[in-house]
Amino acid sequence: MLNHSYHVVGVMSGTSLDGVDLAHLKFSIDQGRWSFEILEAQTVAYSDFWVDQLKSAVDFSETQLQKLNEDYTALLGHIIRDFIQKNQLKNLDAVCSHGHTILHQPQNGFTLQIGNLPEIAEYCGQTVVCDFRVQDVKLGGQGAPLVPIGDRLLFANYDYCLNLGGFSNVSFETSAGRIAFDIAPVNTVLNFYAHQLGLAYDNRGTIARSGQLNPMLLKALNELEYYRLSYPKSLGIEYVKNTVLPLIEKFEIPTEDKLNTFVQHIAYQTALALPKKSGKLLATGGGAYHDFLMHHLRSELPEMQIEIPSAKILEYKEALIFGLLGVLKLRGEINVLSSVTGAKKDHSSGVILS
Repeated sequence: MLNHSYHVVGVMSGTSLDGVDLAHLKFSIDQGRWSFEILEAQTVAYSDFWVDQLKSAVDFSETQLQKLNEDYTALLGHIIRDFIQKNQLKNLDAVCSHGHTILHQPQNGFTLQIGNLPEIAEYCGQTVVCDFRVQDVKLGGQGAPLVPIGDRLLFANYDYCLNLGGFSNVSFETSAGRIAFDIAPVNTVLNFYAHQLGLAYDNRGTIARSGQLNPMLLKALNELEYYRLSYPKSLGIEYVKNTVLPLIEKFEIPTEDKLNTFVQHIAYQTALALPKKSGKLLATGGGAYHDFLMHHLRSELPEMQIEIPSAKILEYKEALIFGLLGVLKLRGEINVLSSVTGAKKDHSSGVILS
């Protein structure tokens, strides 16, 4: 018999490399409608060593990746265990963990999220549901985005759900079903240039605001082939490293100007990606704190009601939804939508480890 409520820990590590997001979550279902509470939540920052490892891993050999996966699984397992002990969490149904994406090449039938080895269940002492992307790629899908099922079940009162993380992605309903796709790089690029100035990130977009728009760079960015592709489509860090950063570096302009121009590029591509330019849009992810980006987004979408939610939802929405994906997997219910990923069918993805 299926439960009516679940207590889980949702765990997410994104391409922004700001750390591991952990959220203690309560989900309830009543007459087919899901509700949630985000209880205790915390982001555990990566050490400089781990930031460097995760940045460099795209170029690792297979042997190096195997060792990295083992070490990261141990790191993640102990972070989760410490969170559970610190908050004295009892009788959890599961830990639902995304892991950390190192390689994402769905066009080659391959995606790798480290931190999902079977040992993680032993390290954190819990049933773990993880490795959500691999099955979808095997079914011919992009393996991303996976959040839209949560947008449908938990945030149905919004016309659009926009996440501004390492990459931006959007999800919305159409007559053909839920649609979602990655729009553009966001913090993967913005943080790269903030780091050049000795900062972890551009707080509130102050530095970007101080720069000047470079029209030629903006034109070159907007002409990238990715933006002409139809969905389903998704982006990985390889795209930023091999395509976006080399393009920007061709322009010998101040870092402030690169940030200013890239922010305006994000806003322009976001508006372009939305078929309807009015309604209600929920903006989450670290980019929602970037005042300069949000200013330009509102300028590009003057008829859109753009809402930024409470800090817990803004910062932990992905951990929240991977918690839901894990619960749906435990229930044997669909947690990945083929209309989003392009897979052969809707399916219940993930691995249950205990």
